[in-house]
Amino acid sequence: MDFFNGFATGLALIVAIGSQNAYVLRQGILLQHVLPLVIFCALSDAVLILAGIGGAGLLVRDNITLMTLTRYGGALFLAAYGVLAARRAWQATGMPADHSGAVSLSTALVACFAFTFLNPHVYLDTVVLLGALANQRPDPGRWIYGFGAASASLCWFAALGFGARFLAPLFATVMAWRVLDGLIALTMWTLAAMLLLS
Repeated sequence: MDFFNGFATGLALIVAIGSQNAYVLRQGILLQHVLPLVIFCALSDAVLILAGIGGAGLLVRDNITLMTLTRYGGALFLAAYGVLAARRAWQATGMPADHSGAVSLSTALVACFAFTFLNPHVYLDTVVLLGALANQRPDPGRWIYGFGAASASLCWFAALGFGARFLAPLFATVMAWRVLDGLIALTMWTLAAMLLLS
């Protein structure tokens, strides 16, 4: 029961329109570095969840400097990525048939790292909230709960990344890429504003 509670709670927190999800979705449609990105996202969440269960949630919650740095750094990164997405939408530089313009694996992972760790909400959701919920259970239940939450992350990112390939036929036109990149730009700017105003 602890596993399924952790899985359901983890899924509820992870399945949201956010910068990380938007990036994985776009790379999935492009069929670029999907497996490494899915593994990176799932492992990042697992490490953060386990850190929360291990007690790091108290340190994160009370560390004003860390939360301030991630808030402003994250807002700046999201705003800049939003500009890049808007530029792609304006110039119609979506995915050509030959996949030219593909990013390297290292570039994709650096971007995914920034989307993950420059977002203060990821610490609040995984380390603080899921850590606190897990720690309401005695051993080994808290670790089983955490394993359930981490499993939800793996399932979600795998479904998002590998499921996106089924959307690829919809993105055979320049207009579809303009719409997607425009929505990504709006998402990034909205999240950046929310970070600055929070």
